[in-house]
Amino acid sequence: MVDPEALAARVLAGDRAALARALTLLDRDRTLALRLDAAFGRAGRRAHTVGITGAPGAGKSTLVSALLADATARDERTAVLALDPVSPLTRGAILGDRLRMESAAADDRVFVRSMTADARAGGLSAVTPLAVRALEAAGWPCVLIETVGVGQSELDVVEAATTTLVVLNPGWGDEVQAVKAGLMEVADVFVINKADRDGVDELQHDLERLVAAWPSARWRPPIVRTVAHERRGAAQVWGAIRAHREHLEASGELATRRERFLRLGLRALARERLEAALTAFLDSADGADLLRRLGTGALSLPEGSAELAARAAQPGAA
Repeated sequence: MVDPEALAARVLAGDRAALARALTLLDRDRTLALRLDAAFGRAGRRAHTVGITGAPGAGKSTLVSALLADATARDERTAVLALDPVSPLTRGAILGDRLRMESAAADDRVFVRSMTADARAGGLSAVTPLAVRALEAAGWPCVLIETVGVGQSELDVVEAATTTLVVLNPGWGDEVQAVKAGLMEVADVFVINKADRDGVDELQHDLERLVAAWPSARWRPPIVRTVAHERRGAAQVWGAIRAHREHLEASGELATRRERFLRLGLRALARERLEAALTAFLDSADGADLLRRLGTGALSLPEGSAELAARAAQPGAA
């Protein structure tokens, strides 16, 4: 039997094993999560969260490893939440068995946790905000959140992160078009990884033209070149992250981004409860009757959806 108060106290004291146990329980036991997160919230600790997103193959994991190596060389502590894609059919993590960033995780100044992302669009897990709060409570000053990177819709990381890095590669002609479609609007820092490839100058010029078109009052994201597998450019990326943090503090936007993070957590967990309630109702006798009436034409889909929402929202429905 887990004593949540005792476990939370160990996490707050910086016990790595307790933190790993708490992260597992936050994901598996929402009742216990209530008590753990309450204790973590009362601690009042805050981390600088850095979201790292971009298309598959951009080298996000390699970049994270390079950033960790640079941070530990400066004796700085950094935690990582690495989001793995989940199968929409089996709900199993496609990369869940892969040990990420093994060499870096062996360092006491690094904490790495791999988690499965939701199958729905968004790129994060409902437990991600809880995990971030646990890492904050454990005293980790910086948390890197590496997203799945499966498409333009994976933008929830923007709400979870204080600073968002968008990782691009030279030679991907459609990449900047994708940036225009969505990632352009969420990037705080552009990272051109694999910058030793042909086409790096063209990509940088395209990004510079796009950034130049932004309103002058907005933060203009710097463009940093990296060759992550050689750890080149990691220090410059950290410099851009620090500069953005200073901008947020000076402009007062840091508090706004913190509120955005809390809104994400509230919506994610509320959505989870509502979806559970919807499923439970549809699996019940009343749900079967609703489906029967739809099938006979006695009820339209809009009418049925309104009834489903009303019934699932009743107390005790979940």
